[in-house]
Amino acid sequence: MRESSLRRRQLVGSALGLASSLAWAQTGGSGSNQPTDGAYDQIMRVRKIIVAVPPDQPPYGFMDTDFSLRGLDVDMARYIASKLGVQADLVPVVSANRIPYLQSGKVQLVISTLGKNPEREKQIDFAAAYSPFFQAVFGPKTLSVRTAADLSGKTIAVTKGALEDIELTKLAPPNADIRRMDDNTKTASAFVAGQAQLVAMGASAAGMLMVRNPKLDMEYKLLIKDSPNYVGVAKGEDRLRLMVNGIIAEAKKSGELDRLARKWLGRPAGDLPL
Repeated sequence: MRESSLRRRQLVGSALGLASSLAWAQTGGSGSNQPTDGAYDQIMRVRKIIVAVPPDQPPYGFMDTDFSLRGLDVDMARYIASKLGVQADLVPVVSANRIPYLQSGKVQLVISTLGKNPEREKQIDFAAAYSPFFQAVFGPKTLSVRTAADLSGKTIAVTKGALEDIELTKLAPPNADIRRMDDNTKTASAFVAGQAQLVAMGASAAGMLMVRNPKLDMEYKLLIKDSPNYVGVAKGEDRLRLMVNGIIAEAKKSGELDRLARKWLGRPAGDLPL
C-alpha cells in the first residue's frame, strides 16, 4: 500500500513538473532571466503588423465611399508590411490616441501624420521620416493675418493634442481664443460652420477643405511648423525601428517615397531626414 501510494505521488509530481515546464515555454520563460519577444519577433511569429493610421486626415488617411481606408499613410503602412512579408492590420486612430495606443501595445507602429518633437521623443521612439507635411493657420481672404500678433482676439479651431495645437499654443498671443476639438473632422466642421474665424491644420488637409468648400474663400495665413511625417515606434523596440528605417531608406533610394507623395500630395517627397 505504501509503495503504491509513493508511486502515485511520484507520477503526480512528474506531471505537475511537465505542466509547469510547458507553461514556462509558452510564456517565453516569464519570471526567469529569459527575455520576452519584442515587437519584431511577435510580428514575424504571427505574420501580421498592427499599424495606427488616420481615418480623418485626407489625403494621408481617410474613409472612402466603400468605407475602406485610403491615403498616403495607408499606402505606406501596407508598403512596410509587404517589405516585411506580413499582413497589415490597420487601426484607425485620432491624434489624441496615437501615442497611448503605441505605449499600451494596441498597435506596433504609428503611421498617422505624426510629427517629431522633444516632448514626444520622451514618450516614444521614431523611425525615419517618410513624407512631407507642414502645419499652418488658414482662413478667409477677407481676414488679414500676417503675423502671430494678428491672431490676437481671433477664434482658431484646432485638433486637441495634435502638433498644430502644441505649436499654436506657443505661437499665439494670450488673448487668442483657441478652440480645441476632439478630432480633425470636428475641427474642420467647426471652421466650416463658422464656429471659428480661423483653423490650424496640416496644409494638405486644408487643401482638401478648400476644394470641398470653395465658398469659404479660404487661404494660407501663417506657418506654424514645418514638420515631416515620421513612423512612431514604442520605446525600446530598436529591432523593429531599424528594420523600418532600412525599408524607408530603400524606398527613398528607389523613388517609392516620391511616387507616393506625387500620388497623394501632387509633389515629390523631397529631401526628408532619415
